Amino acid sequence: MTQDTGSLTVPQAIRIRRSIRHYLPDPVPERQLAELLDLALEAPSSWNVQARFIVAVSDDEGRAALTRATGGQPHPREAPVTLVFVAADQAWREDLSDIYDRARSTGVWSERFVSGFSRATLDFQQDLERRGLLREYAVKDAVIAATSMGLATSPMNGWDEQEVKRAIGVGDREDLHIAMLLPVGRPAEIRAHPGRRPRARQAFTDRYGHAGAGPR
Repeated sequence: MTQDTGSLTVPQAIRIRRSIRHYLPDPVPERQLAELLDLALEAPSSWNVQARFIVAVSDDEGRAALTRATGGQPHPREAPVTLVFVAADQAWREDLSDIYDRARSTGVWSERFVSGFSRATLDFQQDLERRGLLREYAVKDAVIAATSMGLATSPMNGWDEQEVKRAIGVGDREDLHIAMLLPVGRPAEIRAHPGRRPRARQAFTDRYGHAGAGPR
């Protein structure tokens, strides 16, 4: 049971997308998966450090491990691939010269900008470290992603982090954190839109509770 999405604009994809719990066993074509990963990695990140990684889990052993880590939920078991988004809170300490070189080569960043930017990045991350916020910021960076390729997804956050880390081979890495699990595949169900409250009730102007933003 599938829903023909055809070619969608981003607003259309947002409006029709539902979280799917059951999937067909059809594999996601490699080319489509590669495009999905490229799109996810295009998402912006704080200071462009790109302190996030994606592990595409598709083998039987890995999917079984993720199913156990999510308390037996069906998504990772049924979906042909589950993307595990990993946040690295120490990536800012590593060599970022390739990031700067790429921005220089395209003319987006000047040498002067790179010099100032690299110092500011270090100051910002050190301040986060002092305030104990490195993990929080790394996780936020890792979850800024979206899909609109006719594939079904269901972002998950109900899982045992240590079990997920063991499933993807990073159980001993204290600098890596699990931001999200995203099962991906062809839907085996169609979920109807349950409805949303009106904008005037949920969106405000300038202050919480003030008249809703935008035309009524």
